[in-house]
Amino acid sequence: MSSVIKSIPKSAKFSTLSQLRQQVQEVIKPLPQPEYKFGSFSKEQNAFLDRVIRVDQAGELGADYIYAGQHFVLSRTEPQLKSLIQHMWDQEIYHRSTFNQLQAQRRVRPSLLTPIWKIGAFTMGAATALISKEAAMACTVAVETVIGGHYNDQLRILENKFNDIKVTNSNQEQVKILSNELQTLKDTIKTFRDDELEHLDTAIEHDAESAVPYWLITEIIKLTCRVAIFTAERV
Repeated sequence: MSSVIKSIPKSAKFSTLSQLRQQVQEVIKPLPQPEYKFGSFSKEQNAFLDRVIRVDQAGELGADYIYAGQHFVLSRTEPQLKSLIQHMWDQEIYHRSTFNQLQAQRRVRPSLLTPIWKIGAFTMGAATALISKEAAMACTVAVETVIGGHYNDQLRILENKFNDIKVTNSNQEQVKILSNELQTLKDTIKTFRDDELEHLDTAIEHDAESAVPYWLITEIIKLTCRVAIFTAERV
């Protein structure tokens, strides 16, 4: 500190120093964030976003109940898997909660078949776990394969079908930037997709492919999931 004081010229006036300090503060002051005005979504785009939130909320609800069914059985028959199932289940609970919030924000009605999704998903999880732990893991592989692909499809549409939204900055210049709503939705789907694919890898590591009959179990569950997705988007 003393060296700094010694470096100040004796002829310097405090008013001059104050001015210099003010100039420095102005230089390091963070620049104000530009303000953007986003155009409206088309009727088709709004309909697509509503379908995305409706079906993803239903899907995460289903995943929540599948893991609930698996946990109910495997925590008793395979206690060494209890913490693993709980970890994946907790992630699905968070996914479901997130889409519940998005659903409320956009005022999207839930699927009218929600009670059926709950009963069917819990039964699927519990039934495969009763067959064997390998069958339960095969169920996870099938479900997460379909959900991961479904999320990728949604991301491609969000990337390619929402490029015509007009965005202008405070200078009335056309710019290319996603609204907070779209960016948040994309980031959410990407994160949840990665979680689902992590579950898939975990299931394979825990002998999913040793389930008998693996092909039959996974293909039946994949078909069931695809039918549920198609239905939940519309009903």
